[in-house]
Amino acid sequence: MTSAPLTPAAVPAAPQKSAVSWAMDVLVWGGVIAVLLYSVDAVDLGNISRLFSGNESTRLFVHDLLRPDFSDWKMFVGKMWETVQIALWGTFLAVLFGIPLGLAAARNMAPAWVVTPVRWVMNLLRSVPDLVIGLLFVTAVGLGPLAGVLAITLNTAGVLAKLFSEAVESIDKGPVEGVRATGATKLHEIVWGVIPQVAPLWTSFALYRFESNSRSATVLGLIGAGGIGQVLFDSMNAFNFKAVSAIVIIVVVAVTLIDTLSQVMRKRLL
Repeated sequence: MTSAPLTPAAVPAAPQKSAVSWAMDVLVWGGVIAVLLYSVDAVDLGNISRLFSGNESTRLFVHDLLRPDFSDWKMFVGKMWETVQIALWGTFLAVLFGIPLGLAAARNMAPAWVVTPVRWVMNLLRSVPDLVIGLLFVTAVGLGPLAGVLAITLNTAGVLAKLFSEAVESIDKGPVEGVRATGATKLHEIVWGVIPQVAPLWTSFALYRFESNSRSATVLGLIGAGGIGQVLFDSMNAFNFKAVSAIVIIVVVAVTLIDTLSQVMRKRLL
């Protein structure tokens, strides 16, 4: 007995967009294009030709940048190491603050009367730039790395708290309900039902912020908050662009090493 030949399944038709959907796409993207065109004069984009006009100052600047001066490399490396320590301590303290804030801001962990004010605090911490917070702490505790650590701590705590809370809100409810069924307390639910699910994501978020803070700590040095940024700022003010070039190279190498180390740690911990 021969079986009947199989007929190929009909290919479903491609989904069609409605006229309303097309109109919304045109409205959104048309609006973006209109804003870009309107902003050409506001951002002085019409004068971009100055970049290639053969300006003598630009030529000298590039000439010095291509000839880095590493005569003070020991001091540069020492300041870069201080910058990394500022970023490390700022991130560590931010994680300590971010964990309770993240749990308190998760809608499936805390009541609305707790979630709402905590989210306001998180928004405040994230919205104030690092430099503004750094200036505040420079005024409060004086010049030095402590101001940089505190500035990174506050800003990063707001960012990590938001990321931590979103991770908590996306967990599977099953393990939490299983722990609750044993008569455990809320703390036990968090320790045994929540933390094991979010720990890999939290680790990844913290490592990423440490990488970002290594760059942010460099910028904070411009306002006297310690690290290599202060040396970079002084070299720029002195028009010592050969030293600037050397500092930039050291920063790039350091950030690359930190990125590599973070990837290794992710593979080991996640």
